[in-house]
Amino acid sequence: MKANHTLEYIHEVLKNCPKDWIQLTTHRLDIYTEEQAKIQFLDQFENLFNTKNATTAALSKLPTAYDYIRLGHPLSCVLEWGIAKLHNLKPEQVISFSSKIVPILAILRKNALENRNTKIVYTDELPESFTTQIIKEVYGYQFETQKIDSLASLSKYNGTTVFVNQQEDIPTIDFNSTIDFYISNISDLGSILVVNGKENDTYISEIQHVRRRETIAMTPSNCFTALHLLVKNTDFSAPKYAVENHKSAVLKSITTITGTSSTPLVGSSGLSIQYAIMMGLIHDAMENHKGKAIKFIVPPNCYGGTNDQARRVAACLDIVEIVDLPVDGDNDMVNSIDRILDAVAKEAAIPYIIAEIPTNPRVEVPNLLELKAVLSKKRHTSNGDTAIDPVFILDQTFCPNVLFLGEGQILSSVRAISYASGSKFPSGGKCTAGYVVGNAKVDALMDKINLHLTLCDNEATPLQYKLLAEQLPSMNQRIEEAYKNTREFVTFIHETLPTAKINFVSEALANQGFTPSVFSLDLPTKGATPEARETYKRALNHRLIDLMITKIPNESKYCVSYGQLKGCYWTIPATSTQGTTKEGDKDYIARVALSPNMDLELHKKVFLEFVRTL
Repeated sequence: MKANHTLEYIHEVLKNCPKDWIQLTTHRLDIYTEEQAKIQFLDQFENLFNTKNATTAALSKLPTAYDYIRLGHPLSCVLEWGIAKLHNLKPEQVISFSSKIVPILAILRKNALENRNTKIVYTDELPESFTTQIIKEVYGYQFETQKIDSLASLSKYNGTTVFVNQQEDIPTIDFNSTIDFYISNISDLGSILVVNGKENDTYISEIQHVRRRETIAMTPSNCFTALHLLVKNTDFSAPKYAVENHKSAVLKSITTITGTSSTPLVGSSGLSIQYAIMMGLIHDAMENHKGKAIKFIVPPNCYGGTNDQARRVAACLDIVEIVDLPVDGDNDMVNSIDRILDAVAKEAAIPYIIAEIPTNPRVEVPNLLELKAVLSKKRHTSNGDTAIDPVFILDQTFCPNVLFLGEGQILSSVRAISYASGSKFPSGGKCTAGYVVGNAKVDALMDKINLHLTLCDNEATPLQYKLLAEQLPSMNQRIEEAYKNTREFVTFIHETLPTAKINFVSEALANQGFTPSVFSLDLPTKGATPEARETYKRALNHRLIDLMITKIPNESKYCVSYGQLKGCYWTIPATSTQGTTKEGDKDYIARVALSPNMDLELHKKVFLEFVRTL
């Protein structure tokens, strides 16, 4: 009877599902409490279930769930809740993935760090891209695999037992005490991981963190289909997509936009792409520079996902080390790179540089001719041998329209890769899929990156390709229009609050093509001590943002979003994008991102209202 009530309620939810749950990367940005993001949605959803309320109006009022699509969203929460409810589990014991491989890697990662044995058992076949040798040698994960006839034949194992099952439907799990984790691969939708036993609860947050940093949750559209499978709704037909046509159009658009000739790669998110880049480069280094140390050179205050993922990879491999690259404020990116590359060369190590241009959140652009010269410079080891030349990995999310890598462009003569987060301008906020391109000097590296994108089952989904195919052709025009709004707003703030420090590109840089639509705002402060001034400024940041989102709720949102089709997004990097960054490297300033479609005059009016309160 309990199962019937659960399935009946989910059926009603599906009938009345808010469009935003399926169509947006983040639902209800105006109702978001970060410290409660993992529980607030389901707590309130459970209340609706208990009162049998599944109206669209009630569902639409539920707060933001999790964090973009990476860590989760309303429909992934409902799917996980539904499966948990049917099996008398806690919702957090059920974790959905877009990838069929990464949930296995998540368990292997924790066990590798804890030196715990892992056995992967299966009755049919393991996913095709699961490549045992590469996972052991490149990822550093040790495990054994075993094909079995049935779970009944299993005996207790000294370590972790993972059962991987291929399904066409949402599985009904027959729990077995010898199994620690069930991973069900659901047709083309993704996978569902179920944690069995209280003794394995310590894995939950770490598995969720892998989902946040190296892949994404099962996408909203696929969760919608999975939920219809769960309630056995025979009237529902999963959408069909012209995948090859959409993919061809996307690759052509990316090639045109970036001015490159190599085949682009498209992943389920920007961090999925970055993970493939990191593991592909590590794989190449292991093959071509055996025994040499690998140094990933990363700004300590760059986007938190980049920073965190890089350090997570290094934590798993003794040959990989993170080197801090100071790039903002009093630090010049070019000088920092020059100094660090000299030191890495002396060690005869392999240098991989990850950097954002413009930087985030200070929106600074280095001298590109000097950057090229530093990257091209011949260096020598302490023994006098020629040092390995660096690979420059450029996060171009803020300005994906700038040509860096194509023939004759500034970074065409050095080994360089460029990638962008698709949740920003490429899709206009409609999906998370990211892409990567390389110049002519990194063709072999791109092959390795492709191998690891495939191995992790992190390629973009059919719907993501469709959305990118629709949005990429207008991207450069949207960037131009959003920049005009941003320049006008920055000028207005400068005139009305001249004591504020604004970090934005100069007119000269804009004329070179750097036209971001994001700026950071360091508000004027007061107080007798540095601590008092900092406290006052932080409170002022919140006061400004609260005023904007309260006065303009339909357009101003509190979120890290950028490149959306409409509205204006406000955040404080130190408490959002830099969540995992070391405290001393955090930026307690306001970051503002504008779109091509917004009421700029109203935003000016409300900002002026804020200034008059100072």
